[in-house]
Amino acid sequence: MEQSIRTQPPGPRRRPPTGAGEAAVPGPATPPDARAAVPKPKLRLTLPVPLPLRGRPKARSGPPARLTAVGTGVLALVATVAAAGLDRLLFDDLGVLFGLGYLLVCFQLAVRVRLADLPAAPISGPIAFALALVCFAPGSASGVTGQVVALASGLALRAGWLFTGTGLALVIVAARFLAQRRIRRSRTS
Repeated sequence: MEQSIRTQPPGPRRRPPTGAGEAAVPGPATPPDARAAVPKPKLRLTLPVPLPLRGRPKARSGPPARLTAVGTGVLALVATVAAAGLDRLLFDDLGVLFGLGYLLVCFQLAVRVRLADLPAAPISGPIAFALALVCFAPGSASGVTGQVVALASGLALRAGWLFTGTGLALVIVAARFLAQRRIRRSRTS
C-alpha cells in the first residue's frame, strides 16, 4: 500500500509498480476490463517543414491571396520603379520597356486587389508612374520649379502609356465590381 503524504519522506512521490499509465486503485467508474481495452496513444514525430524528399506539398485550396490597398500601393511602386530602372539602365531613357512594365503592373494590380480595396488599383498605378518619372527621368533640372516642369513634360511625353495602363486598371476593376454586385443580387433573390 502507498503511504499517506504526511508519512512519506520528502522528494518525488513513488509510483506504484503495476503500470506506467494505470491508477494504483481503480475507481468505481472504470472497471478493470475497460482499462485494458483502451489503446495507448502512439507517439508520432512530425516535421513542421516539408522536406524535398517527401515530395511536393499539397496545392493550396481556396481563393487566391489578394492584395490590400497598402499592398497594392507598395507593389505598384516597387514594380514600376524596377521597370523604370531597368529601362534606364539598358537604354539610357524611359521608353517602351517602362511603358510595357507599367501596363503589366496595372493589369496585375487590378486582377489581384481585394474586392473591398478595388479603388486602390487605378489610383496607385499613376502615383507609382509619377514617382518613377521623378526618380529616373532623363536630364537634371535645377530647383523645385525645374523639377516640376521636368515631371510635367515627362508625364506629357508618356501620356499614352499612363492613360492606357490606368484605363486598363479601371476597366478590370469596374468589371470585377459589377460581377460581384450581380453575384450578391442573385444570392439575395
